[in-house]
Amino acid sequence: GVTTVQLLPIHQFVSEQRLVRQGRVNYWGYNTLNFFTPHALYASRRAQFDGTGGVLREFKGMVKLLHEAGLKVYLDVVYNHTSEEGIGGASTSLRLIDNASYYRQTSDGDYIDVTGVGNALNTSTPAAAELVMDSLRYWANDTQVDGFRFDLAATLGRDAEHEFTPEHPLLQRIVNDRELAGITMIAEPWDVGIGGWQTGSFPAGFAEWNDRYRDTLRDFWLTDLRLLEQTGAAAAGTGAYGHAISGSSGMFAAERGPLASVNFITAHDGFTLADLTAFDGKHNLGNGEDNRDGSDNNRSFNHGHEGPTDDEVINHRRRTSMRNLMGSLLLSAGVPMITAGDEWGRTQRGNNNAYNQDSALTWMQWDDRKPWQHEMLESTKLLLAIRGASAALRPVEFALEDKKLAHSSQILWLNAFGETMSQEDWERHDDRTLQYLVSSTPLDEPFARTLVVVHASLGDRQVVLPSGDHMRSLTKVFDSTDDIQREEHRLPGETVVVRPMSLQIYRVSHEEHDEQQVRRADAVYQRETASASPPSSLGENSLG
Repeated sequence: GVTTVQLLPIHQFVSEQRLVRQGRVNYWGYNTLNFFTPHALYASRRAQFDGTGGVLREFKGMVKLLHEAGLKVYLDVVYNHTSEEGIGGASTSLRLIDNASYYRQTSDGDYIDVTGVGNALNTSTPAAAELVMDSLRYWANDTQVDGFRFDLAATLGRDAEHEFTPEHPLLQRIVNDRELAGITMIAEPWDVGIGGWQTGSFPAGFAEWNDRYRDTLRDFWLTDLRLLEQTGAAAAGTGAYGHAISGSSGMFAAERGPLASVNFITAHDGFTLADLTAFDGKHNLGNGEDNRDGSDNNRSFNHGHEGPTDDEVINHRRRTSMRNLMGSLLLSAGVPMITAGDEWGRTQRGNNNAYNQDSALTWMQWDDRKPWQHEMLESTKLLLAIRGASAALRPVEFALEDKKLAHSSQILWLNAFGETMSQEDWERHDDRTLQYLVSSTPLDEPFARTLVVVHASLGDRQVVLPSGDHMRSLTKVFDSTDDIQREEHRLPGETVVVRPMSLQIYRVSHEEHDEQQVRRADAVYQRETASASPPSSLGENSLG
């Protein structure tokens, strides 16, 4: 199930001057005024009445209660810039203390803006670096939070020449500091400056938001579907998808492992999961910027109608696409991140940049959900349970081709005929059907196996389920085309009909006395089918 709550920025922040003039607010909080104080307006009125001490006590109490509920707490921290904006912005913080030491500037004193908000913290100076470290230690030790997600983290890794380096002293201090031992560090591995995209480049000790994973899955299930309907062929085969769901080993060094990849479909910025399937373009007029704000690169597909519709055929296709994306996310090696509300299909009515919308558009409507949203929630809960029950879906290490490594996963890649995937199978644009049988490599835990069948093409497809390796039975536990899930029992080697653009999950049962033989046979079969992995340009290991 869910293990962690990651909060949007809770450091004391203010709204930008232009928003104040417009009568709007910064709803997300990425405009920090003070790196050591909880945002007062998030506290109860009673805590606010008690002053900063009351606000802090209430925050600590929240963390304690979440811990008691078995949940970790991560903070989204914005150390890349401050609320002082550009040179013309209000001087309220570091600019008044030591402008030259804290901000990146040219020799003429102009700000070097790699964050898009007018200023950038110069973490190559001792003053700025120490500020970041002191803040991290305070929140980790005094308030007992469990991790940090660093907004625009590439900015923190820029040296005195403003070039990114994974060897940057601050990045190394963050992952090696004794007072931060055991704290999870997650990088948003880019900023808006030259050379700002650095996914896969952060040092060991950091996990990273994997935007390539996000784009690959959106393309595979959404934009490729549009192409299939328009031209009869998708833009790509199954290779990139296979690489993404198996841990993105081509992007992350072996010593970092699959847990370095934070997999996601959506985040706070951009479309919600439901809106990805209902809108081709952004609808941001309500933000007051003439629809100029927000990304135009959404990789979405409205399934034939822009926005809400009463057409049940279109609505069912949208729900199937949502389950395809959520199912892929929760079956993937790596750390899955779900944006709150996506588990039940929250909409922002096509707004993909709701940063200044403190309204019903962005609020969680917990008690006003439609029947299909309740069904979507049940599907998400089932997918989380499937992931939690199978160690095969949660590898800690990348697999090796020459030996079996504990806490990794072995994947057998098969085509629609139950045969080893060939290079041609991976590259086919017109028949994108893939089976993968993923097995755990435990030391003491129970052996686990899961079969996933992916059919990302138009039209029904006959698929021959795998057999052998002492399989006793297969039980279909999830089908993305079904609004309400029902188990179906199948036999190894049986031919089944798989519906268009769908994902199925099977629980694999074995003869109990043959479990050790299954493990040995699986290791041998894995060595013999190393070429069945996604194309080498995408990943070098059997897992990836």
